[in-house]
Amino acid sequence: MASQDITTVLLDLDGTLLPMDRGSFMESYLKAFAGKCLQIGLPVDRAMRALESGITAMIGNDGSMTNERRFWQAFSEIMQIDMQDHMDRFLDFYRQEFTLIAHETVTDPTAAHMVRFLKDHGYRVVLATTPVFPREGTLERMRWAGLDPSWFDMITTYEDFSFAKPSLGYYRQILERLGIEAAQCLMIGNDVEEDMVVRELGMQVFLVTDHLINRTGVDTSSFEKGSLSEACAYCKKLGRMEVRS
Repeated sequence: MASQDITTVLLDLDGTLLPMDRGSFMESYLKAFAGKCLQIGLPVDRAMRALESGITAMIGNDGSMTNERRFWQAFSEIMQIDMQDHMDRFLDFYRQEFTLIAHETVTDPTAAHMVRFLKDHGYRVVLATTPVFPREGTLERMRWAGLDPSWFDMITTYEDFSFAKPSLGYYRQILERLGIEAAQCLMIGNDVEEDMVVRELGMQVFLVTDHLINRTGVDTSSFEKGSLSEACAYCKKLGRMEVRS
């Protein structure tokens, strides 16, 4: 596929535009979440099981309801209480406690530079982070990465999507909502299973290797790949797109 066919670039966030050690980040995230549960009087052990159940439910979502609804359905089943009264408090978690784990990530100016280059050169840009976080949590992580939401044509969050990575349904939802074909897209991400799966749809890919995730040891020799800086250089080779298809 010729690079001039590309009209849209999908960008993963965690580990790609936002450098992080995923294990360390999740450890701090879960600790902060447990602290929030304790603060609002929920049994912590049960709440942690409910969180795991909710995340699993979103990852396996079948498109019949939003990830938000799927999460709270699964969460409430484990908690055995109506979570409606607590939902606002959990959203506050992403405005308060969640902000304190920014130290688990690194701001790389290359991320903002790459996004701005793509926008300035006529490309549609999608923040294709798996939609298992509410919008507040996604916007907060974008702030850590030095990214302005206005730079993106689409930001995927659990309120609006009904699939999650690595489901191809997630990527099909993006394509359908933007009214584009897979062949017009370049996906840039660090997770072989979750991000590079888009090749099955016909997308071009670039694998960012700074914080590579390759759970099953897939052969990546056929992928365009390299550091975030090299991904930025790869995007610059696309040049200017004068007219969108």
